[in-house]
Amino acid sequence: QVQLVESGGGLVQAGGSLRLSCTASGANFRLNTVGWYRQAPGKQRDLVAHITSSGTTTYADSVKGRFTISRDNARNTVSLQMNNLKPEDTAVYYCNANDYGTYSYYWGQGTQVTVSS
Repeated sequence: QVQLVESGGGLVQAGGSLRLSCTASGANFRLNTVGWYRQAPGKQRDLVAHITSSGTTTYADSVKGRFTISRDNARNTVSLQMNNLKPEDTAVYYCNANDYGTYSYYWGQGTQVTVSS
């Protein structure tokens, strides 16, 4: 079945780093544009970073300079490198991507990122 599989979340101390991955699973599912979103309890789900099929990236102001989104097309994977993490980065992180062939959109299952002070 077509699926986005996320990994890399966890508990980290402020100032630490985590790397999240979003991998497309399923026959003929190739990642096109991909966005990473996060949602803290009681808050809206907000876009954190976005990458196009050509590699153009955008970032929310709150993470600019600390987070880096990248893609490995050979592995059909998009990653989010998160450095200098802050407690306010604590949230469930979701990837969202569309299929290069069908343009259908899919959400990952979400992965918890908790940053302690």
